[in-house]
Amino acid sequence: MRSIKSISLIADNTMSKRINIILPDTTVAVLDRVATKGARSRFIDRAVRHYVETKGRESLREQLKAGYRANAERDLAMAAEWFPLEEEAWRAFEASRKTKPTRAKRT
Repeated sequence: MRSIKSISLIADNTMSKRINIILPDTTVAVLDRVATKGARSRFIDRAVRHYVETKGRESLREQLKAGYRANAERDLAMAAEWFPLEEEAWRAFEASRKTKPTRAKRT
């Protein structure tokens, strides 16, 4: 059986709107255990925001993974293309470090 509860959601101490939601009795029982009667709206507000943020992060993570996979072949080809130039630059840098004279410390 479902319970009808009237709950006012509060958004960052700005305007609030009273809504009616229907929750299963088991959900209402859990809500009663974790939030006091006067703090239900705040608890539900935080729970909804947390859920949306979490889902948003998961969605972004999945989109990034899909992008990485889609571009992996192109990225590998680009890395292979630039690798010889990077190696040459690194060797030149290392050679320049070896040929620089070191200063004697003053005592």
